[in-house]
Amino acid sequence: MELEVRHLRALCAIADAGSLHRAARQLGVAQPTLSTQLTRIEQALGGPLFVRERTGCRPTPLGRTVLGRARPLLADMSTLVREARAAAAGGESRLRVGSTASRALAGWLRRLRRPGLEPTLQMDVSANALLRRVTDGQLDVAFVHEVEGCPLHIPEGLRLRVLVEREPQFVMLPADHPAAGRPVIRLADLADDRWMVDPTVDGEWDGVHRMLRAVGLNPRVLHGDYHTAASLVATGEVVTVCQPSSQSRPDTAVRRLHGDPLGVRLLLAARTRAELDAVYPALEEAYWEVARQSTAYREWLERAGPRPGPPFPAGVRTATDRAVFVPAR
Repeated sequence: MELEVRHLRALCAIADAGSLHRAARQLGVAQPTLSTQLTRIEQALGGPLFVRERTGCRPTPLGRTVLGRARPLLADMSTLVREARAAAAGGESRLRVGSTASRALAGWLRRLRRPGLEPTLQMDVSANALLRRVTDGQLDVAFVHEVEGCPLHIPEGLRLRVLVEREPQFVMLPADHPAAGRPVIRLADLADDRWMVDPTVDGEWDGVHRMLRAVGLNPRVLHGDYHTAASLVATGEVVTVCQPSSQSRPDTAVRRLHGDPLGVRLLLAARTRAELDAVYPALEEAYWEVARQSTAYREWLERAGPRPGPPFPAGVRTATDRAVFVPAR
């Protein structure tokens, strides 16, 4: 039997659904038909790809190897079809960009846009979800952050490039807060404040909770997104962690936390190194442009020294020449 694209698509559907029944329903075929197809694929490849259990299916070591190769192939096929259709229609090529929140986005998209190429943007608070979409071919690249102490689940086969090894997280507080007059704030100065955290951001609640617990604080915590947090900070209701490139406003202040107790790693992900090379320089330029526009972050960078700086966690370190491949296991 010749292995075809539809067979690879069926294998990925089974792995994602976790059972033949659910995968068959997603593919719009009968379960016995899918089961027969899986048996024929396994015979063609020389071994079982899934362990059938009462609760569902899980990949065997051979299955994980095949899936690790199948997903990029399916993604490349989707890209080929999409680009061919765009070329046949005489339209623009699309670069599908995914990202978690970042002030660098506007500058990055502006630099990527050129005649014949129009970037599209898909935002998500979940870095893990964006990485899965790159692997599945729904996105071409994704710019994400990884909260310190909360590793992301990197799908097999992705290539990663580190923009910043450790970006310190700052705090946003009301402009009239007693501590706002100092350039560096100790967590103890915020002991009586309510904090706002977005629990839907991968790792954020765990990272903030760990940071506060390390200095013996157990403050009242409200849950909300970035926009809600900024609004409540302005009215004096809460304080919140923020990106260092955030800018102070008349009613809010962005300040460094003493000791830089919380950091994130900034990553760019794609399926191939060529895709990383095509978009990384624009991202790097856009990021450092907004970094320089933030007074607090610019001062921090000047103290940390020139880029690339000392190793984690004392300063900022970039890795423009390093691409990490996550192999199939």
